[in-house]
Amino acid sequence: MGAYNIVLADDHAMFREGVRKILERSGDLVISEEVNDGLELLESLKKSCPDLVVLDISMPNLRGLEAIREIRKSYPAVKVLVLTMHRKKEFIRQALADGAHGFLLKEDAGGELIRAVETIRNGGKFISPLLAGAMTSLVLEEEETTPLTLREREVLKLLAEGKKNEEIAQALYISPNTVRRHRYNIMEKLNLKNMADLVKYAISQNYITDPS
Repeated sequence: MGAYNIVLADDHAMFREGVRKILERSGDLVISEEVNDGLELLESLKKSCPDLVVLDISMPNLRGLEAIREIRKSYPAVKVLVLTMHRKKEFIRQALADGAHGFLLKEDAGGELIRAVETIRNGGKFISPLLAGAMTSLVLEEEETTPLTLREREVLKLLAEGKKNEEIAQALYISPNTVRRHRYNIMEKLNLKNMADLVKYAISQNYITDPS
């Protein structure tokens, strides 16, 4: 493999330096740029397209969760690893729902950062070992609260955000006909009559934020 280019977004310079030192232990992991906040990150991506973005949830100007959504929408080839001190289940759920490929606690970074990056690089997803209990709880909650499959939940979220069938198909690498089938199944399973009902359900289940 050639060099694997990483952009690091975190508003603490000393922490970024520590991350750089960890990653430089591996010869082909390269931090191509460091930025302080989400807006700087998006400006950086306009100029170059890294393989991976490593970002914190708490950043000034544009928070990490909003940045994830923008990255996945505008730069679908770029993968995202959340590296944060926040361990609340709602942060994990939202980050993964928004398209993050990994969620790593900063306190795990010393021993797990390179493994997390390599896992994502090789097509997998990575969750901080310290979050194993939280992830089990999340899975059980999802099974209890919704009859939808994982793919149907992904389609639901994008529909509720106002995406058209063709846009969803492109984002999820499926056909528009498959999107339509998922949409029909979602409406049937949840007994929804129209898009307004769908959006209300998505808000109630924290798939999207209430625009009001």
